[in-house]
Order: sequence, then structure tokens, then C-alpha cells
Amino acid sequence: MVLKLYAAPASTASLRVALILHEKEVPFEFHPIYLRNKEQKSADFLEKNPFGQVPYIDDEGFGLYESRAIGRYIALKYAGQGTQGLIPPQSDVEATGIFERAASLEYSQFDAHAIRFIVYERVFHTYTLSAMGVSVDEEAVKYAIDQLSAKLDAYETILSKQAYLAGEAREPATS
Repeated sequence: MVLKLYAAPASTASLRVALILHEKEVPFEFHPIYLRNKEQKSADFLEKNPFGQVPYIDDEGFGLYESRAIGRYIALKYAGQGTQGLIPPQSDVEATGIFERAASLEYSQFDAHAIRFIVYERVFHTYTLSAMGVSVDEEAVKYAIDQLSAKLDAYETILSKQAYLAGEAREPATS
């Protein structure tokens, strides 16, 4: 039975999972979910993910949602194939801790500001809602840019002392 990926073609979270599947050389069936049609809010899809969001995988009857959780699952389950070292082996507790810190920083400090606020306010409002007469909240954009700038300053402090957020390793971790 092949893994099934339920995802929206333009969703960055969906693309994150598809990229990891390709890197790990995991065959999968793509089941497109069209957000404009609100397919993610259908009763059938809400049984898979009660939050009504993409992506979602079904791997031989095991269902999982949330792109970062799916990515870690794929990297662990298919550790022996495809690109090696996407995450450190769990037996290396320090490397795993450093990886998890970097992943947490990406999610809570960068993604939350860059994607959720700036892209939403600047791109979504400008190109989607403006067609419906809704204007961009320039104060919200300025606030988001200021917040992101502060986060990038913190990243600069970290990266001035080490090569990568996950430490000094120049090669991917190996399992």
C-alpha cells in the first residue's frame, strides 16, 4: 500500500511534506485538496484532520497531520532510503536537542512572523483581498516587519557564533 498525501498544491506546508517525500524517495499518491472549494472543511476531510487544514498523510492506515510532524515521521520511518541525515539519529541526544531547538526557532520565531504576518498581510491582502475591495493594513505590515527584523537580529547573533542554527555540522547527520 502506497502512502497517500492529501495536500493543496499552493500550500507551503503541503510542499514541505512533498519535498521530504521526494528527498526520502518515498513513493506516494497525491490527492489534491482545493482550498478555494473548501474541500479541507468537508465532513470527510474533517474526519482526517479536525482542524480542516492540509497536509494530511495516510501511511498504510496510519494517519497524521501537521507538516513538521509528518516530516519527522517520514525522516524516521524511511531513514534508510533517499537523502540521509535530514534529522539526527534519536540515539544522539545532544544533536537531537540542537536540531529540535533549530526547528522550534524556525517555527516560532521565523515562520510565525515571516509567513503568517508579512506574507498574509502583504501578499494575500494585496493580491487576493484587494480584488474584493479590502485594503492592506499598512500598520500591521510595519509591525510584522519590525517583529521580523528583531527576530533576524537574534538569528544573526546565533549565526555569528556557529555556522548553522543546528550547530557546526557541515554534513547532514547520519543515522
